[in-house]
Amino acid sequence: MIEVKNLVRTFNSGDRTIKPVNDVSFVLEQGTLASIVGKSGSGKSTLLSLLGALDKPTSGDVFVNGVSLAGMPDGKLTEYRRRDIGFVFQQFNLIPNLSAMDNVMLPMEFAGVHRTERRQRATDLLEQVQLDPEKQVRRINRLSGGEQQRVAIARALANEPKLILADEPTGNLDEQTGDHIIELLSSLSRDHNTTILVVTHDKALANKTDRRFRLQQGRLTEEPARALV
Repeated sequence: MIEVKNLVRTFNSGDRTIKPVNDVSFVLEQGTLASIVGKSGSGKSTLLSLLGALDKPTSGDVFVNGVSLAGMPDGKLTEYRRRDIGFVFQQFNLIPNLSAMDNVMLPMEFAGVHRTERRQRATDLLEQVQLDPEKQVRRINRLSGGEQQRVAIARALANEPKLILADEPTGNLDEQTGDHIIELLSSLSRDHNTTILVVTHDKALANKTDRRFRLQQGRLTEEPARALV
């Protein structure tokens, strides 16, 4: 379970104080697929960085299964990012001269998983995201955008994280490929009991999530259970 309590992040710009995240609180039960929508500059990426321990809040806290992130030393935060969080980015952030298989195996190598186990798990994950076997050994720069995003999702699942944070995962994809990625994220949240939080401008994606939030001027509100317009 992810619990966010009174999270605030401020930045100083000259004589102004900016609050892209302003007293945000919410709880996500394990296995929930949730989305955050909002205009550019509304604070969505800042909030995602705070949840992923890529940034520290000015005040407030994030609890993962009851464990406080605010109280963790830097070494433990690094371990938390490696072990408990999976990241999926709009730009994929894969290593282009490595194969799809090697990209998925890499987080497990950092975590000390034996090579045989790494390869087997990477194979299983790439099958789950429906990447054809012959493409699993291709270099990333020889895959389409949709195929690269599937690899990125498999990589995010490599260390069996409690939480996956996805920043505009369909932003660089055509509509049909984006629909496949939406269905994939939905099935993965159910099958792996993984909490997935997606920041998106894609209304089709947001409308298929279990819970939908809107971030506006740093304030988070939950959308009612109806299609976004």
